[in-house]
Amino acid sequence: MRKVGIFNSIHVKFVLIYVMLILLALQIIGLYFSKELEEKLKDNFTTSVKDRVNLVEFSVREEMLKELSSDDPSLETSLRTVLSGFSSDDIIEVRVIDSKYRILASSIQDHQKTIVGQKSTDDIVKRAIVSESPQSVINYNKKTNKKVQKLTHPIMNGSEVIGALYVESNIEKVFKQIDEINRILAGAAAVSLTITIIIGIFIAQTFTRPISDMRRQAQAMAKGNYSRKVRVYGNDEMGQLAIAFNHLTNQLLESQSTTEAERRKLASVLENMTDGVISTDRKGRVNLINDSALGMLRMTSDLVLNRPINNILGIEKEYSFEDLVEMRESIPLDFSTENEPSILRATFSVTQRETGFVNGLITVLHDNTEQEKIEMERREFVSNVSHELRTPLTTMRSYLEALAEGAWRNEDIAPAFLNVTQTETERMIRLVNDLLKLSRMDSNEYELNTEWVDFNTFFNSIIDRFEFSKSQEVSFRRIVPPVDLFVEIDTDKLTQVIDNIISNALKYSPDGGIVRFNVAVLDDSIRVSISDEGLGIPAANVNRIFDRFFRSDKARSRAMGGTGLGLAIAKEMISAHGGKIWANSVEGEGTTIFFTLPYEQHDDGEWDV
Repeated sequence: MRKVGIFNSIHVKFVLIYVMLILLALQIIGLYFSKELEEKLKDNFTTSVKDRVNLVEFSVREEMLKELSSDDPSLETSLRTVLSGFSSDDIIEVRVIDSKYRILASSIQDHQKTIVGQKSTDDIVKRAIVSESPQSVINYNKKTNKKVQKLTHPIMNGSEVIGALYVESNIEKVFKQIDEINRILAGAAAVSLTITIIIGIFIAQTFTRPISDMRRQAQAMAKGNYSRKVRVYGNDEMGQLAIAFNHLTNQLLESQSTTEAERRKLASVLENMTDGVISTDRKGRVNLINDSALGMLRMTSDLVLNRPINNILGIEKEYSFEDLVEMRESIPLDFSTENEPSILRATFSVTQRETGFVNGLITVLHDNTEQEKIEMERREFVSNVSHELRTPLTTMRSYLEALAEGAWRNEDIAPAFLNVTQTETERMIRLVNDLLKLSRMDSNEYELNTEWVDFNTFFNSIIDRFEFSKSQEVSFRRIVPPVDLFVEIDTDKLTQVIDNIISNALKYSPDGGIVRFNVAVLDDSIRVSISDEGLGIPAANVNRIFDRFFRSDKARSRAMGGTGLGLAIAKEMISAHGGKIWANSVEGEGTTIFFTLPYEQHDDGEWDV
C-alpha cells in the first residue's frame, strides 16, 4: 500500500483545520477588538478636545461680541490673550476665524505675523461655517510624519454664525496606543495559538491514533497477517469501531482458514485424482488443470494455460466452445501414437451463476486406454479360443461323421480316424489345462512351493533329460559357472518354464543346429538364456511372443501341437518368482529367450538369495 504523504495525513489535516479555526476566531476577535478600541480611543480624544473647545468658544464669543472702547486692546490682541492659555500637549494650534473665513488669531506665536489676517483655505472651516455644525477630520502631516486631528467648531450668536474655532490636535499618541495594544494582542494571540496547536496535536492524536492503528491493521490484513489487534482506547464511537474491527479481523481469519483448508483439500483432491480435470473461464480458455490431465494430454502447464479448451483437446474443427457448453454426452479422444496407445473420454459440465450466466466449463478426462486394451484383448482372447477349439472340433466332427457312416467297419481306415480324434482331444485338453493355469495365475489362486536348490544342478538335469530324449540331429552347448548357485524356487513350476522354452527351441531348430544354454551371475540376480538357430522371429513380433495365443508361424505351430499359451504361462511363473523374461531374435538366425531370478552374493564368497 502506498505511504500516506504528510499533508494527506488525517492527523495533520485535523491539526491544520483546528488551528485554522482558532486562527480565524482570533483574527475575528482581534479585528473587532482593535476596531472598537480605536473608535473608543478616538472618541475619547475627540470628546476631550471638544470639551476644551467649548470652554474657549465661550470666551472667544464674548470677546467677539464685546463693544470695544478706545482704552480697550484690539480684538486680535484680546483673542490672542484668550488663546494663549489654551495650549497643551494634545493641542497643537487653535485659530479663531470670522464668518468671512479670515483668520483673526492663532495660539502659535509665529503664526501671528504669517497667517493672521489671511483667509483660511481649509475646507473643514468652510463646511463648519456653512453647515453651522462642528466638523472633524484626521490627516497625516508629512512634515512631522504624524497624524493630526482637525476640528472646526462654529461660533454662534443666537442663530447667526459669527465665526469658527479651528483646533489642530496631536492624535498620534492615540494611534500609538492602538498599535501597542495590537502588538500585545498579537503576542497574546501567538502564545495562545502555540498552546492551541500543542493541545490540538494531542487532541488530534486521541482521534487519529485509533484510525492509524486500524489503517496499519488493514495493511497487515492485506498482507495476510491476522494476528495483531487494534487497541481499544475507550468506549466511545472510536472504541466501538475498534471492537468491530477486531471482530471483523477474527471473522476474516476464520473465513481465510476455512477457504485455505478447502483450497488445500481441493488441490489435494485434484492432485490425487486419477481422472484429469480441466477448468476454463467464461471465454473457454483454460485456467486450471491437474497433473493427471497434463499426463494424459502429454503437455506441460505453460502450453495449456490460457489456451482454448477445444484447441487443447484437438477438437476445434468439430466443436466450438458454445457446442461444448451444450454438450450433454461424453466424447472420445484419441491421443495414440505409434509407440503408445492413448484413448480418452471427455465429459463436460457447465459452471454458472444463479442468474444463468456461464462462468466456465469443467472437463473431466477418463483414461480408457487400459479398458479399451482389455476389451480388445478380451475380444482377441475369445476369438483365439474359439479358433483354437473350432479347428480340432471340426476335425473330430468330420472323422466321427465318417465313422458313423460306416468307416468303423473298415479295419484299415478306422484306427487312423480314431487316432486323429484322440490326438485332437488331447490337444483340446492341453488347451483347457493351459487356460485353467492362466486363470489361476490371473486370480492369484496358486501358491509357490519354494525350496533351496543349486540352480546349476537343477538346470543341468533338465538339459540332460532333453538331450537324452531328443530325436533330431541337434547339439547342446552349455556355459554354466563352476560354482554353486543356491536359489529359492518352485522346482515344479520352473521346470515347466524351462521345458517349454527348450521344447520351442528344439521345435524350431533345423537338423544340425545348436541349442545353447547360458547362466550368468549379475549384481542381484542370475540370468539364464536358451538360444536356437531356427528361423527367428520378425522384429515387429518379438515383444508379442509372450502374449496369449500369439504364434509367429501359426500353421507350423499348430502342426507341432502348440497352443500358443506356453510362453504366456512362462512369463506369469517367472514374474511370480520376482524375475523378468524377454526375448531377442534375428530373423533367419535364431531366437534367444532370457529370464532372471533374484540372487545375492555374500562378501565371504558364499552365494545366496
